[in-house]
Amino acid sequence: MNKIELLLHGWDSCYEKEDWYPPLTDALKGLTVEQANWRPAGEHVNTIWETVHHLIFYKERLLYRMTGQETEYPDSTNDDTFVVEDSSSEAWEETLARLQAVHQGIRERMARWEESDFEHIYPNRMHPSGSWVNSLILHDAYHTGQIMLIRKLQGSWPSRRFFD
Repeated sequence: MNKIELLLHGWDSCYEKEDWYPPLTDALKGLTVEQANWRPAGEHVNTIWETVHHLIFYKERLLYRMTGQETEYPDSTNDDTFVVEDSSSEAWEETLARLQAVHQGIRERMARWEESDFEHIYPNRMHPSGSWVNSLILHDAYHTGQIMLIRKLQGSWPSRRFFD
């Protein structure tokens, strides 16, 4: 397995193919708008929906770099990436569709990479593209765990899962 195949395996595993932990699509499957907006009382915890917005922001940044659309760092803070402006059912479905589109858009570009693309450094960046993708895989895994914990706290995730 070469570097690109390894990244593709990680990219698929964090989003839709279960490996050592449930992928993001499973963690989001069947969520209602109310569950996506739920937060435990008394503590500041991002909602699932806020977390999904955060994931989309960083995936879109990478996709824009890959397509040459991003030339400068956006003028926003990390906290800005969690903001949900419209909490309607339609907006939740649009959010999920946007997540899938950006994830697949990155995957399609990675699937066409040559070995040299793994080492490519985007303008005004310090890390090679393969490193950025690997960081996003870890970022997805971290936030997927948070989403599952929130679902456990709200009672919408099974206390036990069984594997074949």
